[in-house]
Amino acid sequence: MMFSIQTPRIKGKFLLSFFIMGFVGVMLSSGCSVKSDMMTHLSNTIVNNDDLPLVEAGAPAYLLMIDSLISEDPGSKEMLSTAAQLYTAYADVFVTDAKRSRKMVNKAFDYADQAICIADKDACGLKNMPFDKFQEIISAMDKNNLPYLFTLGNAWASWIMANSNDFNALADISRIEAIMLKVVLLDESYKEGAAFLYLGSMATFLPPALGGKPEQGKRYFQRAIDLSQGKNLMAKVMFAKLYARMIFDRDLHDRLLKEVLDTNPVVPGYTLVNTYAQKQARQLLENAEDYF
Repeated sequence: MMFSIQTPRIKGKFLLSFFIMGFVGVMLSSGCSVKSDMMTHLSNTIVNNDDLPLVEAGAPAYLLMIDSLISEDPGSKEMLSTAAQLYTAYADVFVTDAKRSRKMVNKAFDYADQAICIADKDACGLKNMPFDKFQEIISAMDKNNLPYLFTLGNAWASWIMANSNDFNALADISRIEAIMLKVVLLDESYKEGAAFLYLGSMATFLPPALGGKPEQGKRYFQRAIDLSQGKNLMAKVMFAKLYARMIFDRDLHDRLLKEVLDTNPVVPGYTLVNTYAQKQARQLLENAEDYF
């Protein structure tokens, strides 16, 4: 992804690198729980930033730091889960090169897979299990598994989208649906309904002729919006991009995207994704005439 203004990128790279390095010594000399807490605080700093070029330039140093911490403590499911979420987010938001995107989401999936395996030994190797066995294990999970289950579904969904030209990858959509439906069953308000955003995306990712379920997807998107109380603007963007465009509803498409642009993106926990959502909304509105 290219930006026309280069100065913020260079400045961001050095400022965030120094910010990160200032904590490395503390984390490397501390216990696992302290490392995990510090990673959480740094993650919060990133997700609450509204400067996309700054985060794009600086976050890779943080990802390398996470890799280093995990190599020192590979049994920490908390750090593995955090790493999976951040690699997924970075690939989704900033990486446009298909080959690099696949590499990053592969790493995110591997981290998520390791985390849930540590959390529940029966869940090791879920991706390669027969579907009946997979469903049996997912169905047996309880709330203790919820963070790792959601992270796995999140990373897996990004992996599918990065490999959308591979029919074998698309066949995994049913597994993502099973994971997120279990998340909803355990706690539909987890992460303010984020599981419904993934369910909506999976239901509308393919056209009806190939198994897509647009009306079900519509209900999922609406539930994601309701549970987040409108704070997660990406829910409306995906609603417009995947559902409204699929059924050629221009009025719904434009209304949702204009609502995104009219909303203050600065919301704790959502600022970065909302800033990106507004950028996506502008692009979708700009090329709407070509689509509709």
